[in-house]
Amino acid sequence: MPRGTFSHPLTSHFSLLMSPSIIFEDNHLLVLNKPAGWLVQGDKTGDVTLTDWGKDYLKQKYDNPGAVFLHPVHRIDRPVSGAVIFARTDKALGRLTAM
Repeated sequence: MPRGTFSHPLTSHFSLLMSPSIIFEDNHLLVLNKPAGWLVQGDKTGDVTLTDWGKDYLKQKYDNPGAVFLHPVHRIDRPVSGAVIFARTDKALGRLTAM
């Protein structure tokens, strides 16, 4: 699998859409490329979100059995593609939202 990609078990639900990809990752941040059509956070549709995808990616990569902290610092609309920054810690989230 090419660097920066992750096969999410629910991605097949979006067979006509592209999968997200990883732009940047460190201990504090995860930056994902959001394809058009994906939600950043959940809504009444119950569709899989970019946040879900990111949490599953981190859970698998680091073999984390517990809950994964991952919160978007900003959102972009569903029909729009682009980079979305996620905080991996509450400290990072606080500092980024204070900017």
